[in-house]
Amino acid sequence: MIAEYDKLDAVAMADLVRRRELKAEELLDEAIARTEARDTVLNAVTTRFFDLARDRIAQGLPDGPLRGVPFLLKDLGVFYAGTKTTSASRLFADFSSPIDSTLAERYVRAGLVIFGKSSLSEFGISATNEPEMFGPCRNPWSLEHTTGGSSGGAAAAVAGGIIPSAHAADGGGSIRIPASHCGLFGLKPTRARVPLGPHISESWAGMTIHHVVTRSVRDSAVLLDVSQGAAPGDPYWAPPPAASYLELTKRDPQRLRIAVSLKSFEAVALDPQVRAGVENAAKLCESLGHQVEWVDPALDDVISDDEYLQCRADIIHASMYTSLLRRNRQLGRDFSGRDLQRVTALFAEAGREVSAQTYLNAIQTLQRASRALGQQFEKWDVLLGPVCATPPHKLGEVDMESTDLATYKAIARSHTGYTSIWNVAGNPAMSVPLHWSTEGLPIGVQFTGRFGAEDTLYQLAGQIERAAPWADRRPAAFPATA
Repeated sequence: MIAEYDKLDAVAMADLVRRRELKAEELLDEAIARTEARDTVLNAVTTRFFDLARDRIAQGLPDGPLRGVPFLLKDLGVFYAGTKTTSASRLFADFSSPIDSTLAERYVRAGLVIFGKSSLSEFGISATNEPEMFGPCRNPWSLEHTTGGSSGGAAAAVAGGIIPSAHAADGGGSIRIPASHCGLFGLKPTRARVPLGPHISESWAGMTIHHVVTRSVRDSAVLLDVSQGAAPGDPYWAPPPAASYLELTKRDPQRLRIAVSLKSFEAVALDPQVRAGVENAAKLCESLGHQVEWVDPALDDVISDDEYLQCRADIIHASMYTSLLRRNRQLGRDFSGRDLQRVTALFAEAGREVSAQTYLNAIQTLQRASRALGQQFEKWDVLLGPVCATPPHKLGEVDMESTDLATYKAIARSHTGYTSIWNVAGNPAMSVPLHWSTEGLPIGVQFTGRFGAEDTLYQLAGQIERAAPWADRRPAAFPATA
């Protein structure tokens, strides 16, 4: 047992390995032991390949900035040669890729030791994490509550003390929502900041982006340093950063213009405890010397809430149906209801009816909304608001076996009502763990930056972390051991 393990973030672990005060084998053994002891409760790690991880260490790890740090990949969208990627669906139960994704290659080059895959909702389409294939993933802060989704397994593994950081992906809030629900830091990068190739050119018309959930801001920054940047042949890419994100976290930002808004583009009711979290964060930013003003961003003259929801749904449904058709060709048969959870099947059936004209209209309409938001962002540096409309729901409240798609989506919007707009616009946005409910459940606060401006967010996040640190606040069931 490594006595100080809970006090170490990934940067600190790598530093100890570099100084030969710890071995990569010791860190992996600790992560495996914690997985075996804690995951019987959390159900966060769905695929394990411990021997492969040990073999990679034995072969010699690259001398990257995170050499020797144990790590999990989300079981969706990133392929690691010789391991399964199930997407939490029976339809992909035996799927594996013979080659690594570009992102996996970059993680390996950084020295990370990948030893498993983390849980998610089926195909990542739910904002909770209760796949029928693997069963519900439980929130370390309250085992009766959801971790949020879809990267709930990643968040549970980090909040539960198995590892300090884990890969995640975000198509409508799936980094920020689990980070909010599990008391972690989670930054969704700018669209195309992190490559998806060579298997995928873009996902959900560019709305999906990969990164991580972490306990410390600097872990998130160094992991973006090692993963960001266009790969050859990428159809488009984000503006290159001017400096290392890790270095930027050490510097306070200049005085920022921070706009505060409680407006949702999905017409959801806001819980008073969430409102309090945003108000307290605004006061904190003001105390740090930033200019804070309340605003009401408007898109009404460009797109209505209903039109926004329909356009986004058309893209997701069509993308789902197309992915399943591709799998049909691989299997040599048509998928059936037995292969999918009910909501997934309903999404696919809706996608079957999306015409090329409807799909193109959805993209063009959402791009108009993105441009309108971009123009409004000229007035401020950062937009502060909620991550989710409510504290974490109890498990079972968002049911992917529902036959009523409209009701399912209405409940799900309490999770995505404040996050999905930034997937559409492509702006970087982060959940920062600054508030807890009266029940002791985490409530994250969302900061959104201009397109391409992760540098501003990381500087602000580092400043906030120093002023209002959260790393020592742990779930009672999984306290720090040293």
